[in-house]
Amino acid sequence: MKTLKIVGTDLEVSRVALGCARLPEPQEAVAAVGAALDEGINLFDHADIYGRGRCEEAFSAVWREIPGLRDRIVLQSKCGIRVAGDPVPAAAERYDSSYQHIVGSVEGNLRRLKTDRLDLLLLHRPDALVEPEEVARAFDELESSGKVRYFGVSNHAGPQIDLLRKYVRQRLVVDQVELNVLHAPLVDAGVVFNQDRPAEPVRGDWTLEYCRLHDITIQTWSSLAGGAVGRAATEPAEGRAARTAELAGRLAREKGVSSEAILVAWVLRHPARLQALIGATNPDRIRAACQGDSVELTREEWYQLFVAGRGAPLP
Repeated sequence: MKTLKIVGTDLEVSRVALGCARLPEPQEAVAAVGAALDEGINLFDHADIYGRGRCEEAFSAVWREIPGLRDRIVLQSKCGIRVAGDPVPAAAERYDSSYQHIVGSVEGNLRRLKTDRLDLLLLHRPDALVEPEEVARAFDELESSGKVRYFGVSNHAGPQIDLLRKYVRQRLVVDQVELNVLHAPLVDAGVVFNQDRPAEPVRGDWTLEYCRLHDITIQTWSSLAGGAVGRAATEPAEGRAARTAELAGRLAREKGVSSEAILVAWVLRHPARLQALIGATNPDRIRAACQGDSVELTREEWYQLFVAGRGAPLP
């Protein structure tokens, strides 16, 4: 598998990474990680809320089954989302980027993952009550203690990253965002600029361009569109998911790969040098998606998929 360098770090990572939000059992985790490693994947993405910590615990089984693995992979986790009932029953669902929560979350990440360090820590969601000075204090402590090597964000727009950059000493090297052929508002924002009737309301604040300007690696979550394209290919469906599934299937047959590979290739074709996260746990599906690293879509094929996925012609 081809790799990319995360600017500002010594990390050389696979262009396809494995998201670990659906690793319920140690045995399944070992099988999924083994399949990913065989395909050349070396970055594994976690979050403290995935399975409320159970996914990180399941992943830790790989250390015993695959000796020496820790120094061969890039381990990433996220924090900042708190579910209802945490820590008391009356507590509301919320985002929390306080010093105490960030530091405490990392302690939990490390304990569940059975490791002494994270290669990357991302703030999972923008906190409306963020106090950047607290984020900076937490990052300084985690870096100086050796518990976290590098830092980034997830689901943050450009101005929100700028606010953090004003205070934190560490370079923010990653922004993880949702992007796939059925959900591409970050791309569409640049396409529908100065149009008064876009196909859909567009969100994004030029975040894609912002990250390119500042050499921030964009990781795309839900790169396979949450399975919607695959379901549309096998079940009665209409609309843009069905049209996208039909087109992806035709391109897959022409190129001798899976439809999942076409969806991954669509993400990887973008010149921003994106890293595609896949959330599959089935080894066969992991292998199918990783074929996308070797697929080269033409400009015409990429735009065909983009138009099908957006459900409207270009302006």
